[in-house]
Amino acid sequence: MKKFYITTPLYYVNDKPHLGHSYTTIAADVLARYYRARSGDAFLLTGTDEHGSKIEEASLKHGSTPVEWADSIVGNFKGLWKRLNISYDDFIRTTEPRHIKKVQEVFAKLLESGDIYKGRYSGWYCVSCEAFCADAQVIDGKCPDCARQVSLVEEESYFFKLSKYQDKIIEHYEKNPDFLKPSWRAAEMKNFVKSGLKDLSVSRTQVKWGIPVPGDEKHTIYVWFDALLNYLSASEGRDIWPCDIHFVGKEIFKFHTVIWPAILMALGVTLPKTVFAHGWWTVNGEKMSKSKGNFVDPNVFIDKYGCDAYRYFVLRQIPFGQDGDFSESCLLERYNSDLANNLGNLVSRTLSMMSKYGLKNLRASSGSGTPIGAAVSAFAPKFYLAMENAEFGAALSHIWEIINITNKTIDSEKPWALAKSDPKKLEQVMSDILSALVLIADNLRFFMPETSDRIKKILECGEVSEPLFPRLQ
Repeated sequence: MKKFYITTPLYYVNDKPHLGHSYTTIAADVLARYYRARSGDAFLLTGTDEHGSKIEEASLKHGSTPVEWADSIVGNFKGLWKRLNISYDDFIRTTEPRHIKKVQEVFAKLLESGDIYKGRYSGWYCVSCEAFCADAQVIDGKCPDCARQVSLVEEESYFFKLSKYQDKIIEHYEKNPDFLKPSWRAAEMKNFVKSGLKDLSVSRTQVKWGIPVPGDEKHTIYVWFDALLNYLSASEGRDIWPCDIHFVGKEIFKFHTVIWPAILMALGVTLPKTVFAHGWWTVNGEKMSKSKGNFVDPNVFIDKYGCDAYRYFVLRQIPFGQDGDFSESCLLERYNSDLANNLGNLVSRTLSMMSKYGLKNLRASSGSGTPIGAAVSAFAPKFYLAMENAEFGAALSHIWEIINITNKTIDSEKPWALAKSDPKKLEQVMSDILSALVLIADNLRFFMPETSDRIKKILECGEVSEPLFPRLQ
């Protein structure tokens, strides 16, 4: 069976990883862990985009070569992914020989087929976004996406016949409604394509840090044409294509749902099944930026709250796909209420009661007539549906429904009273509670792998040595 193929974008190595990078990658990791458990296997690809003028500028600013600069930043990404328990199967860099070879092969093939041709480019270019801007988009000399100054560029260039695939892209959207997700983002892409596609400049002579055009090395290949092909480069020799889902930020949705499918159509390669664009994070209500001093370094919050608490917060705080706001006060509130009070307290008091009432060898089994049995029975279908629709916040809320029902059942059934009045009923109730804890641990492993393992070990040994989540001030 083909592995379920999941990708993050290739992250640009102009600076250290931040909240946004971690958000996309945690989501991809959660889905990969889910499909490994459900269908036997998954393949998670992540990596770094290391070419282009921004990398040249960053390396010069720091007194290093582009390769030295990229190496240092790649180390930051890999270090963070290790701390966040990201279970990637491959980490690809656009400076690797396997990728360069693939990009040049594709460029040569499309040049031969006539889908790439030589001409002259004249227009606006945003260095920050590594993107070309139409005249109508540029207001006061600024990029429509990032509001930074754009430059007027005129040079010889190779072009990709993007316009040739306009109708085919629209047809693909119509025939494959799952291609554009969330569904409410589809209209924007459809309208963009229907408004008319122009051929895309795919080489530069003024940018030296890039993959040379084969046979014409004064040209380097446009960084986006280069970067998108990583998904194919990594699939070489592996039974994973087509990609099942590309996770991207909404700012690069257009590249992945317009340019990327057109390239694949030109190559005669099957298109990905889904491109899912998530929203942006603000920080305390403001756009995140170093100049504002609100750059969110995930390492800071992992140090303070732990890996699993951070993973939990970013996927629970907002519906995946929408914009949201990050604040430490909200993180602390969720940590104390959801993790310390609800989950942590449930585990500790359950094990305490089992020890106190001599039930350490009791087996988990739902169905004693408490609300837990019904909740456990109804859990799987709605949880699976949420996971397969990348509704991670909803999936977590289903787990927390079980946690809340189990806590309420303890309060209503009063095991401490049953221990005196009805020992048989006590065993039935506690067995129900154990079944809920097993379900919670089994399904938290996708989101909070360390916590899941700790709960399972606690259930095995029958005692809690320390709180799962000590309350914080």
